[in-house]
Amino acid sequence: MFHFGFSYIGLLFLLMLMIPNLLWTKHQPQGYEYYVDHENRILLLLERTGEILTSVIVLIFTDFNLQPLSMKYIWLLIAFLFMGLYELYWIRYFRSPKTMRDFYSGIAGIPIAGAVCPVLAFLCLGIYGHNIWLIIAVVVLGIGHIGIHWNHHKEVW
Repeated sequence: MFHFGFSYIGLLFLLMLMIPNLLWTKHQPQGYEYYVDHENRILLLLERTGEILTSVIVLIFTDFNLQPLSMKYIWLLIAFLFMGLYELYWIRYFRSPKTMRDFYSGIAGIPIAGAVCPVLAFLCLGIYGHNIWLIIAVVVLGIGHIGIHWNHHKEVW
């Protein structure tokens, strides 16, 4: 059911996630620290737990690697679509004035795209790989990550 080993698709998704975030550390929106100081501690705990679990799980199961062609490839394509939207979100952000509104903007009708798109991408990857552990980790991550950013979004707008 679950196959231990290295997942190159998982690594690719983590790179697509982490590279823009590393660049962002040098291009944070002005006033971001104010919002961080007011984060809900429970949501922060869920976010951090979900980040760790998701990062480990996508790397240690080969279930996410390419498999024989089947209808479940639709889930992998949707996962890549969400990651593509995530990358477009970051390109738009880095080209913007980098305000809090830019940071918490949506894309293609998806609100707070920087938080929602990667969560949906990893959820679809979990469905593609039939991996309940990733799905659970992503739900934990999503509650924390989207919850935190939704609260910031409400404050900004």
